[in-house]
Amino acid sequence: MINSFLSLNLTFAVVVFISTLFLFIGIFYSRKKVSLNTYLVSDRNEGVFSLSATLVASSLGAWILFGPPTAATWGGFGSVIGYAFGTAFPMILLIFFGKKIRQLLPKGKSLTELVLKKFGKNLFKLIFSLMIFYLFIFLCAEVTAISKLIHYISGLNIWISASIILFFTLAYVLFGGLKATIRSDRIQFIVIILLFLYLIFSIFLQNNNNLNLNIFQENFIKFDKKSLILSFQFGFVFFIAVAATNLFHQGNWQRVYAAKNEKILVKSLLISFFIVFLIVLFMGVTGSISKLNGLQFNEDLAFFSIILNKNDILISLIVLIFSLCLTICTVDTLLNSISSLTIVHSKDFFNFKYLKDKKLSNVILILLSILCLIIALYQFSVLYLFLLADLLCCACVYVIFKGLYQKKIYPCRSIVLIMIGLFLGLLFFPSTDFSKSLLVGVIFNKSIFNEIFTNSLLFWSFLLATFSPIVFDIIYRRTK
Repeated sequence: MINSFLSLNLTFAVVVFISTLFLFIGIFYSRKKVSLNTYLVSDRNEGVFSLSATLVASSLGAWILFGPPTAATWGGFGSVIGYAFGTAFPMILLIFFGKKIRQLLPKGKSLTELVLKKFGKNLFKLIFSLMIFYLFIFLCAEVTAISKLIHYISGLNIWISASIILFFTLAYVLFGGLKATIRSDRIQFIVIILLFLYLIFSIFLQNNNNLNLNIFQENFIKFDKKSLILSFQFGFVFFIAVAATNLFHQGNWQRVYAAKNEKILVKSLLISFFIVFLIVLFMGVTGSISKLNGLQFNEDLAFFSIILNKNDILISLIVLIFSLCLTICTVDTLLNSISSLTIVHSKDFFNFKYLKDKKLSNVILILLSILCLIIALYQFSVLYLFLLADLLCCACVYVIFKGLYQKKIYPCRSIVLIMIGLFLGLLFFPSTDFSKSLLVGVIFNKSIFNEIFTNSLLFWSFLLATFSPIVFDIIYRRTK
């Protein structure tokens, strides 16, 4: 569906201008020879503003325009709270885990280095593959989302917007690494915050679309017990899935190491937590307002149904710029994260010697970008793969982060615990149409299960994947 909120020429000009602007900013900070330390961890010299700005910018993305509002339309306000906490809570966890990993590996550059050192090569290869898979799926989702949005508001061909955004961003990442990414993130952060405040003003004060804004408050306390439980089940799923996955985001670990000292790290993470939580929560509320006002829209366009107005070109332009900044600051983080992992572990995983000229990393990054562009062109849905990556992270999170505090590690037991979590999670993991799972509907007839299970497959899948390794670890140690 195409809506002519903006003309093709104007949209194309804005996409090129914003992409070129950040390309020049990235190249400007890469004009001198960039050392490997600068490329990977920005010389470990970032202050509070830079670190807070890049943490917020890299945590958000075009997904906040689609995910939280959509979650609100079919999961209720409980899912919005879960989504907001799940996105922001890793900042709190990184205060503890980040300080610990900086003590254990003062000269480190990634979480996977510690996994290799403590757990051995087999588990390292699993976690490394998981992180690359997640980062790539996230990259595809971002490029697909922004190209879909631009096509929706102007009709601009998907391959044009996707190609410009992806390859302009790739250009400065290849040259400048994390230092260029953080410098561009600072400007993107300022733009995002200013435009976000304008959007709040537009919805709640100008209210050009004549929405009943009191309807959210009126309906918030009118949930029946069943709806309330279901809503917070969705919220729980979003919380554990998003929180666990973000702990395996290499971009977060690069920024943990980029902090000048622990005091700056803690302060920046706390600031980022509050900003990210409030932005994601507001975006979710827009989905609730849209649904309660009875607006007609596709589920993933709930936010746009209450903000866009064909008679207001300015607001459409601001939404476009806001979306582009959100996307570019996430895409450069994802590309840089993939690049840094392949550089750090070129010898451990790929059996190449440590490449100071980054040739292996550049080749992999270009190939993945081309594959990402193909996925974006065909508008493949990556939601299912996203959920699968989330499940894998949930199965690993207890074992890996408990290991930070253990002196003696048992690699075989660690792998078994992860496999138990993954196996039990996959038994309930829903099919592509979310109507059944391997256990409920395939191995056993769906009718023999209570609706507590059949209506909440995703909930039970993530619950078992996350907590069964904890339970089996306790049972094993007590039995022993």
